[in-house]
Amino acid sequence: MPINSNKFSADVVCKILSNSGLISEGQKKEILLKKEPLKRKMEKARAMKQPSSKQRFQTSISIVDVITALNLERADNPSNVLDEETIYQALAKGWKIPFKKIDPLKLDLNLVTTTIPHTFAMNHMTVPLEKKDGYLIVATINPFNREVMQDIAQASHLKVRPVLSTRTDILKLINEFFGFKRSITAAENEFSGPTIDLGNLEQFVRLRSAEEMPSSTDQHIVNAVEHLFSSAFDQRASDVHIEPKRDKSIVRLRIDGALHTVYELPKNVHSAIISRVKNLARLDMAEKRRPQDGRIKMEKEGIEAEIRVSSIPVAFGEKLVMRIMDPDVLFQDLENLGFTSMDLVRYHQFINMPHGIVLVCGPTGSGKSTTLYSTLRYLSSPDINITTVEDPIEMIHEDFNQISVQPVVGITFASILRNILRQDPDIIMLGEMRDLETAENAVQAALTGHLVLSTLHTNDAPSTITRLLDLGTPSFLIQATLVGIIAQRLVRKICPHCKEPFEIKGSELTSLGLDLGADDEMELHRGKGCFKCRNTGYLGRCGIYEVLPITEAIKKNIVPEADSVTVRDIARREGMITMCENAVQHLLEGVTTYEEFLRVTLEQL
Repeated sequence: MPINSNKFSADVVCKILSNSGLISEGQKKEILLKKEPLKRKMEKARAMKQPSSKQRFQTSISIVDVITALNLERADNPSNVLDEETIYQALAKGWKIPFKKIDPLKLDLNLVTTTIPHTFAMNHMTVPLEKKDGYLIVATINPFNREVMQDIAQASHLKVRPVLSTRTDILKLINEFFGFKRSITAAENEFSGPTIDLGNLEQFVRLRSAEEMPSSTDQHIVNAVEHLFSSAFDQRASDVHIEPKRDKSIVRLRIDGALHTVYELPKNVHSAIISRVKNLARLDMAEKRRPQDGRIKMEKEGIEAEIRVSSIPVAFGEKLVMRIMDPDVLFQDLENLGFTSMDLVRYHQFINMPHGIVLVCGPTGSGKSTTLYSTLRYLSSPDINITTVEDPIEMIHEDFNQISVQPVVGITFASILRNILRQDPDIIMLGEMRDLETAENAVQAALTGHLVLSTLHTNDAPSTITRLLDLGTPSFLIQATLVGIIAQRLVRKICPHCKEPFEIKGSELTSLGLDLGADDEMELHRGKGCFKCRNTGYLGRCGIYEVLPITEAIKKNIVPEADSVTVRDIARREGMITMCENAVQHLLEGVTTYEEFLRVTLEQL
């Protein structure tokens, strides 16, 4: 597609950037001087990457590509580089055309891939995004090419409304969506035919020939699964759900704690995709009736991650969930987890004790693994022997001696602990203290001079003591070994890119159950929604904590008839900050919103 429109000329683009304060007069002259030789150099480099004439696309190098390649400093902010997105945003404003940051999660795969051919999209760097108010919204790098817009309007039978997007976003979308669609369509054609869906729990079975059986090594399925993994990494997903329905299969990603449906796939490729993932995770592909667990080690662009795979039979087939264990999330500095300064000091006191038990409590998905792994990495050194028992091992780290629970061969939390004590450990981490035998062995380990870290599923720190007593652990042993307890939850953080203050009456918050001690107007923060956070207003998560040191006063109340309310009152008098109070600090500091506060701490208000 020739980009030779007067509005897309070097002079016009430089004038808009100059009027926007993004480039200086000197930089403008530099661009005009270097544009031709740099353009020839870039075209030569592109030709070398696409040696085959059949694979070569016709999109020419634009003036925006040239300016981006120069890596100029922004005239209005010299600490930042003038990047492609900033340039297109300025051009959109100058041309009075909407700028669109493409969010793949909000696009319809079929609309994107069936409206125009792949070669047309690549040649013109143009891709349809959505149908809105009778118009087809089309993302392009050149909104002035009327011929292209007319072709799309004729193909779609809709009026076309162009929006400006970056070449990088459009190219990435084309590669991902058309590549994934091509793989799925090819696989669907291969597995199409008179097959019987065994997932519907019907009593009729037709034996298939060997040629009809899905093959997990089929290249189309391999490509489709790789597209799924790439999409999950790009979107910062923590979990990937592949779920069979009656006549389709859906793929959902969990991002910042919320699930998003990203793809709807033909039902007849579901089993092949499941088989491919099971093959990667070294699971039994023939076994579809029993739940199975496995793991995959994966690398993308130099970043390694471990993927925990779980399959389970449901009404319409096998459901697969892949949890992505990102080392950057699991292994963090303790200072970055969300502790207050006082709580961090207390927690350091716990974990630097020579012996005793430290418990991390909270429901599933509250960040306990991140806290424990971050703690172990902080404690690890060549002169310390750290041994962990996990079910399953979430992230392999070479500084730890990690043992996976395997009940089939008699390796349980309780049984293996006796063997670990003969391995000369300094620090022991138990994935979960789930029964009396495990608790008793953990107590014995602490009494014999070891620091034991473990988890319990309780709602707050004081109720952990009553939970241990309920398991049958003698109160005098809890007094002798328990060092400290932390309870935690995760709250979503306000997106820093669209964070804004707003006024709200204290009385309004009080009516919602959040009493901040004031009825007047007060300033809080929220995210108004942007492309960085997919218009949710949230980006990332952090912990809120309740740190309970086991002081002498607390020990005196660890008795068979112990009451968690009494323990809480004593702890608060001694300075314990509750999870609610910690969440209020995050709220007032503008880290999170009052909606998140209420969602996470409502049960404790």
